[in-house]
Amino acid sequence: MKLVLFDVDGTISDSQAQICAAMDYGFTELGLPVPPRAAILSIVGLSLPEAVARLVPDQPPAVQDRIVAYYKQSYMAHRKVEPAPLYPGAAELLHRLAAREDIFLGVATGKSRRGLEALIAHHGLEGLFFTRQVADDHPSKPHPAMVEAALAETGVAPGAAVMIGDTSYDIEMGRAAGVATIGVAWGYHPVADLVAAGAGRLVADFAALEAALEEFLGESA
Repeated sequence: MKLVLFDVDGTISDSQAQICAAMDYGFTELGLPVPPRAAILSIVGLSLPEAVARLVPDQPPAVQDRIVAYYKQSYMAHRKVEPAPLYPGAAELLHRLAAREDIFLGVATGKSRRGLEALIAHHGLEGLFFTRQVADDHPSKPHPAMVEAALAETGVAPGAAVMIGDTSYDIEMGRAAGVATIGVAWGYHPVADLVAAGAGRLVADFAALEAALEEFLGESA
């Protein structure tokens, strides 16, 4: 058996509108300057407290905690009105992969368990992911804990696993855990960042991703 792990935000789901709106709300409520959109997208993938700390390292922990609380409030409100869409082709590929008998499918995400479960339920992805590693249970990416937990849960060796993501944090996390990595070009970090992080492969669309996975699964058989 092999293990195929996906990041969520920026890889499966295009949640940038909700993320930016929630961060805007958190900063505005405290009368703080809202970070540029590029800066907000640069921290997608980190756990929320770590993301906020990177955006405002000069603010005391109490202020950072209030930004986190306002962010969660806004994000949940937006999610109820307009859940983040999946990228075209994402659901179809996930269903094809989940139907295979030679792999475990999983996610390793900076989202909370509640956020991930809401996304899965909204888009009809129940039953696809054997392992779900979320920010509630682990240190923030790029710490390898999420991938290591997924390997332990499935019993798969690092050489038979691959981490797929759109940020340098995903690539660094996968490499730290000793698994193969695939960077996707449609997400929130520039391709140059994925290259610098050491991505084993880069793909431009879901068709190319599926082809890369077929190659990986064949090589790791």
